[in-house]
Amino acid sequence: MITIRERIKTYQTEILKGNLLPERAAEILTEMSALLGNIVEEITVRDIAYNKILLKCFDEEKTANRATIKASIEPEYESMRTARNTEKIALEIIRSLKYFLKAKEEERQVSRYQ
Repeated sequence: MITIRERIKTYQTEILKGNLLPERAAEILTEMSALLGNIVEEITVRDIAYNKILLKCFDEEKTANRATIKASIEPEYESMRTARNTEKIALEIIRSLKYFLKAKEEERQVSRYQ
């Protein structure tokens, strides 16, 4: 089964190649928008897991900064950061595709009147 991150990387590669038709851009935009909900759910799950680790570290350490540093080397922190970075990438792709489609529509409008 393909992960969300792998699917996003596939779309990134396709977009970077160029030659993207507006119809395909619209398909990718629709799917990326749908995936965004899944990404947000994943962030919630991973935030909760990290916060449990952080709370445990706060109980073990004398200072908050040491507890935060200790928690940041745990796998849950990496998972949380990965999920948040995936959201940022997805949002940028969505914005780029919207801009691309708007530019293509304006181009089409101009060419219709010439």
